[in-house]
Amino acid sequence: MTSGNLKRFAASGGIAALVLAGMLALGSGLTVGARSTDEASHKRLEGTWRVQLTVRDCQTNAALRTFPALFAFAKGGTLTATTAGQSPAQFSPNLGVWEHTRGNTYTAVSEAFVFSPAGVWIQTHRLTRAIELDSDADEFTDSLTLEILDTNRNVIATGCGTSAAHRFE
Repeated sequence: MTSGNLKRFAASGGIAALVLAGMLALGSGLTVGARSTDEASHKRLEGTWRVQLTVRDCQTNAALRTFPALFAFAKGGTLTATTAGQSPAQFSPNLGVWEHTRGNTYTAVSEAFVFSPAGVWIQTHRLTRAIELDSDADEFTDSLTLEILDTNRNVIATGCGTSAAHRFE
């Protein structure tokens, strides 16, 4: 994505979907699931989290914008997320899946539908996250990639971001 395209994308709120918009994988044929054999590690990510998401320039890693979000990692490997980074009138909830990979690391994939101001579905935002949980299981950080898909699931743009989260208590 060129710098000009990235700026236009950020200004249009598209990158805001990084917030969590992307993390859905429902209906996309995603095969990731929660298949951890270590139940104690698997349950450590479960729960609700307050997340601060930072959209970044993929080339320079410079922060472009930051906003809050809420994530809920459920038993069985499902993810639900909402964010202040985009209008709920133009984005569906973020839905997806997560799994324990090893140690304190997890992966998550989610998607959200994006609508025009007239209410027409125009895109899907898909977020893939690499999550690192702290040793107390009270905080995590992640890095994420965003794919913006047209209505035929062709990638039309990409983006990057990071998050820092604290367990909701």
